[in-house]
Amino acid sequence: MAVPALALAALALTWGRSVSAVTGVLVALLLAGAVLAAVHHAEVIAHRVGEPFGSLVLAVAVTVIEVALIVSLMLSGGERTASLARDTVFAAVMITCNGIVGLSLLTGTLRRRVAVFNAEGTGGALATVTTLSTLSLVLPSFTTSARGPAFSPAQLGFAAVVSLAMYGLFVLTQTVRHRDYFLPVATPHTRGDGRAEEHAPRPSGRTALVSLGLLLAALVSVVGLAKVESPVIELAVANAGLPQAVVGVVIALLVLLPETIAAVRAARRDQIQISLNLALGSAMASIGLTIPAIAVVSIWLEGPLVLGLGGTHMVLLALTVAVSTLTVVPGRATLLQSGVHLGLFAAFLFLAISP
Repeated sequence: MAVPALALAALALTWGRSVSAVTGVLVALLLAGAVLAAVHHAEVIAHRVGEPFGSLVLAVAVTVIEVALIVSLMLSGGERTASLARDTVFAAVMITCNGIVGLSLLTGTLRRRVAVFNAEGTGGALATVTTLSTLSLVLPSFTTSARGPAFSPAQLGFAAVVSLAMYGLFVLTQTVRHRDYFLPVATPHTRGDGRAEEHAPRPSGRTALVSLGLLLAALVSVVGLAKVESPVIELAVANAGLPQAVVGVVIALLVLLPETIAAVRAARRDQIQISLNLALGSAMASIGLTIPAIAVVSIWLEGPLVLGLGGTHMVLLALTVAVSTLTVVPGRATLLQSGVHLGLFAAFLFLAISP
């Protein structure tokens, strides 16, 4: 409970200032502590409200704060941040759909040999992620109303409305109309409501509210301290002679750490569906909330807003969609599927370093 407060204090003391090497190490330690605190409090809330609401709380909370960070950087960064939204959203899609999914399946299959999940709910989530990704990141490279891989104002407005509406429809489906499609499959180690048999009693409403406040504080700290650490990361990347895009990938990895840890811990409890809810829900929220936000912010942006992916990234996205479809359709996955997803994630990281 103390770590989120300490991390917020560190954020207040270091925000907008250059940090020394010693301060950078301390900030990194508090960042790691805030990630672990966020995962703990997210699990408390999930235990109180049940699935799939627990996964939704963490995914939306992380994404809202991440979008606020992107918007603030774009408003203050000028033309050098023209592709920031595209790079961040694409990195989030690859990290969630390949990195988090691959790690979760690896954890689950090493323990139980076969990872079992609901194909209906996961397939609907994947279809939504695919549609949003194509609409927001692929089509801008082929439209002709604006110069370059960008939307015209009317096209951007249409993409924003559709993205927000599609995400809202998915949340309605996930939490109301077909909630059972997103609950973990009952096994000898879990119950039908998605909670493990050995879990502690359900926390009280007051405890859940306290955890909600501490979760938000921890997530603000994670994103803010990642921003504080970004100059150190940029300097390290520049000294290593790596492309500038690596900075965005590193920051995205830091921001998505809470969801990654939560997904792997769920997989260790034989709750693969929760892991997939977190992964695909985060990818969907990243697109469904970022595109409408930057559509509004674009009114005040002076430079261009680059959204369209290049050829290499389109190939990676298409391959991710194809592989994910083949993984989801049977409702069962083995060690092979986890290896394929992790291989794609490794390819994404390698090509970010060596484009």
